[in-house]
Amino acid sequence: MQALALASGLAAALGVGWLFVVARRRDGSSDRAHRLLAVGAGLTTVSVLTGLVGAVAMAAEWDRQQPQRSLLATVVAVGCALGGLLLIWGLLRLPGTAGRSAPTARHLLDCLAVGAALWFTGWVLVAPPTRLLGAATPTACPAILLATATVAAITGVAVMTALHSGRHPAGPLLGGAGTVLIGLSGIGAAAGICQYGVGLVLVGAVGLPVGLVLVWFGGGRPGCGGSAPAGLVPRGAGYVFLPMVVMAAAGFYHVASGGEFTTVAVAVGSLEGFILVSRQYLALLDVRRYAARLAASEAHFRNLAHTDPLTGLANRRALLRELYDCVADRRPGGLLTLDLDGFKTVNDMRGHDVGDAVLIEVGRRLIAELAGAGLAARLGGDEFAVLLSLPDPDEAHGVAVRILRALDEPYPHDKGPIYVSTSIGMACCSTAQDVPTLLRNADLALRSAKQRGKNRVERYDVSYDQAQRRRVRLEHEMRGAIDRGELRLAFQPVVAVPSVRPVGAEALIRWRHPELGKVPPDEFIPLAEECGMISRLGAWVLDEACRQLSRWLAEGHDVWVSVNVSPHELHAPEYVLQVDEALRRHRVPSQRLVLEVTEHAVARDLAELIRRLKALRATGVRIALDDFGAGYSSLGQLRNLPIDILKIDHSLVAEQGPVAPPLPGRRAFAPMVDVVMRLGHQLGLEVIAEGVTNQAELAVVVEAGCRFGQGALFGWGVPAEHLEAMLSAATSSGNRHGIGGRRRPGEDQQASAGAASLAAQDVRSVDSSREMRQA
Repeated sequence: MQALALASGLAAALGVGWLFVVARRRDGSSDRAHRLLAVGAGLTTVSVLTGLVGAVAMAAEWDRQQPQRSLLATVVAVGCALGGLLLIWGLLRLPGTAGRSAPTARHLLDCLAVGAALWFTGWVLVAPPTRLLGAATPTACPAILLATATVAAITGVAVMTALHSGRHPAGPLLGGAGTVLIGLSGIGAAAGICQYGVGLVLVGAVGLPVGLVLVWFGGGRPGCGGSAPAGLVPRGAGYVFLPMVVMAAAGFYHVASGGEFTTVAVAVGSLEGFILVSRQYLALLDVRRYAARLAASEAHFRNLAHTDPLTGLANRRALLRELYDCVADRRPGGLLTLDLDGFKTVNDMRGHDVGDAVLIEVGRRLIAELAGAGLAARLGGDEFAVLLSLPDPDEAHGVAVRILRALDEPYPHDKGPIYVSTSIGMACCSTAQDVPTLLRNADLALRSAKQRGKNRVERYDVSYDQAQRRRVRLEHEMRGAIDRGELRLAFQPVVAVPSVRPVGAEALIRWRHPELGKVPPDEFIPLAEECGMISRLGAWVLDEACRQLSRWLAEGHDVWVSVNVSPHELHAPEYVLQVDEALRRHRVPSQRLVLEVTEHAVARDLAELIRRLKALRATGVRIALDDFGAGYSSLGQLRNLPIDILKIDHSLVAEQGPVAPPLPGRRAFAPMVDVVMRLGHQLGLEVIAEGVTNQAELAVVVEAGCRFGQGALFGWGVPAEHLEAMLSAATSSGNRHGIGGRRRPGEDQQASAGAASLAAQDVRSVDSSREMRQA
């Protein structure tokens, strides 16, 4: 027996030592939990071994040392109770078991409820009249009740820890079983010393190292400590009410058997009720906190749903909500829609982070200018809106002007200030019956502000509706105009001056709709560029012009035709092949076709333009730079541009009256026309004066040495058959020369001498052209 006791004590000591070693290898909360388990197990081990040593020492005079044994049993029971409390604390401190204060308190109350139910059920079974142990009931040592209460509490903690273990219950089950076995070892040692003898003490000593091994093994398994309740009562929490049901069943059984309730039993029953009430009260508090968090989260997400995350302004959803209330209540006010002009350039050149900074500053300036007089919103991208609550439209317009000035101020940046203008459209709430109409009115006003030069405020007008409806219809009808045969070409003659004989023509597209009538080119051509129809229209014009030119050449007319090319067509990779195919299909000599490029297209991308023009000239066609003098190209670019013809814009011809000649015998001349003529001749370019409308401008052009003219003085755009009649008249006169051809010797003198005789014919030609235009 002594050898077995020594072996058990040595094994228990080694187990406690190993628990301390394991605790030192842990970190954080796991380290603290395992230290508590090791200290609790060590205190229980010392208590049990102390009782074992005392029991062995008193074995010879066992029956005569009852007072000493009772005292030793009390010491062992108290030591085991303290060790059990440390074990309980360690179990609760395991990772995943303890968390926030409220869930941890509920978890502890659940453990106490299970422990109290177990202790009460055990008391019913041991107390009279059931008296399950009979004469072996340990009545001599009241201290054992303390140890049994501790073991019941340890069991409750172990059970609840296992229930919260989630997907890995093995570790918590082994660790809980080990702590329960350690507690039972202490009870066995105390009961053996007090009443049952050295054998029970020895059994407790043997069970002690087994419990230590289970604690060590279970504490190292995954999932030890389980997952503590982090919020409300977890699903399947019937164990909350099960202890009370067990206690009630045990109490009814005890009463039915004729038993009596002692003070201790009543205290335990009351404690159980208090535990359950406290537990439910904590759950109720947690539910309230959870509901408060839900309400706060709902308010937060509702705010996010109606707020622009970048600028902090209201978003489209919030603006629409206010607009619907404003229109429904017939409240006076105005809606401003704002768009930043050139903001895409800021993103492309400075980066999106700089663009975001500009948008944030725009939002700040809007709030500062409104000062609570309206709602500012960001609709998306660089589009903003402001809903003003001002009844006077003029006052609302004044606010819009202030906003325009505020947003026009430079935006500071580390690499230099950023300048962005703003266009604003304004519509009054009283002008619309519903919100979609109000938004459309404001957008129409904004479109008008952009079309009229940007950086301005435009009020909505009913005419915008008419213009928009016409625009939408034109866009729809234009898509089928070619197939319905509504398009035709008009040809404006290009004449040799001063003889006023047609040598070429510019093909101009015309559209006559059966219901809308004549649609001006300056109305439908920009629309075609916006909606992507310009390439198809350009292909039709090119094909029709080549077909008509082929017919005139076959009839013997020495003529050329020019076709305008849009920047979109010019930058299309397939346009060169399209031109080459049209020339080949209609058997037109390539030098008879002239492609006119506007000076505005030159300012976009000069390097790309030069590559495209060189590819076109490789087909043999000639290139004319149209509207020269009205755009932004420099004179130095003419040396690099692969062009053949300069067309002087009418603004240079009519910019100022003729000035006195510097030399005697010369006529009055226009300096800008003279400069362009000299430059063109120096570069080997032919020059055509556009927009000649009267005899004074014709005289200026002739004096400057320009050989060709085009304008109202020589005829408007006429049908092909009318121009063909003019070509036939010029052919019969025998005086023919075209662009790039040389004049015959003495032709200038002949032209001057015959000017008087040709005057009447020139007038008749002009009158005839006007009559054909009117027709």
